[in-house]
Amino acid sequence: MDVIYCEEYITNSRGVELFTCKWLPISSPKALVFLCHGYGMECGNFMKGVGVELSNHGYAVFGIDYEGHGQSSGARCYIKSFDNIVNDCSEYFKSVCAREEYKRKRRFLYGESMGGAVALLIHKKDASFWDGAILVAPMCKVISEKVKPHPIIISLLTRVEDVIPKWKIVPTKDVIDSAFKDPVKREQIRGNKLIYQEKPRLKTALELLRTSMNLEDSLNEVTLPFFVLHGEADTVTDPEVSRALYEQASSADKTMKMYAGMWHGLTAGEPDDNIKIVFSDILAWLDKRSGDDSARFSKFSQPSTSPATESEQNECNAKNSRGWKGRCLFHSAM
Repeated sequence: MDVIYCEEYITNSRGVELFTCKWLPISSPKALVFLCHGYGMECGNFMKGVGVELSNHGYAVFGIDYEGHGQSSGARCYIKSFDNIVNDCSEYFKSVCAREEYKRKRRFLYGESMGGAVALLIHKKDASFWDGAILVAPMCKVISEKVKPHPIIISLLTRVEDVIPKWKIVPTKDVIDSAFKDPVKREQIRGNKLIYQEKPRLKTALELLRTSMNLEDSLNEVTLPFFVLHGEADTVTDPEVSRALYEQASSADKTMKMYAGMWHGLTAGEPDDNIKIVFSDILAWLDKRSGDDSARFSKFSQPSTSPATESEQNECNAKNSRGWKGRCLFHSAM
């Protein structure tokens, strides 16, 4: 099936230029899916597989590179405040939902690894707005107690984080080696120069730790429908993270699936047959929860009947004529 892929740069409330992208089906989409990528990752290339697969099955998929990530501006992989990431994503995603052709569409968050934390925090900002979330090996609980820094160490690092916030002084193992099982895919991912592959910066590491600890203490506040997926052989985020979320969340509609022998990168780093299984489960979950809800959306006008590809192409061309940075491409899903 042919899909349309568009890129566009937007400017956030802090004046930072952020890269956004989208994959759209030819016909009006079943629902909207919003991508939250992982630490050091990006949407346009690394998450292309997710975008193409979901749009090929009728979903409109939207992604954004966080400040300092991928093709967005900012110091490389420097997270001054995790709230900035959450706010940027929330504002952009809601701006898409407000478009006339999308007002009656259901909206789902999709987060991988650290993006799982981003998705959950977006949900907590406006719990009734989102129709569900797909959480792939999410970072939603503090790392294993075996590797968790001692409170004294955390205290010492906190005292200097505003003095040397961007220093790359946090030791870490090669996450790519640990996350992606298929050796060919692993090297392809390593060759993606948009992915940050250096040591974490001090401030970034502390923000991730604090975010994880805060989420761990508030898992019961999660109320939206969700599907959490995790590889049982994952050594990047502990599968117990997903079990804790499933057990403690207050959501009435919650689903969990553990994949025996699979690693962290369920949608990009496994052998092709495993990836097909994962996407089949994701699509089955989405299909059961998609479609218009006339009662919920009755206050909105009727959706546009024009094909999504035509309206988005015209929008992108209009922005280009005004000097906006952006492009739209048609391509066939493989």
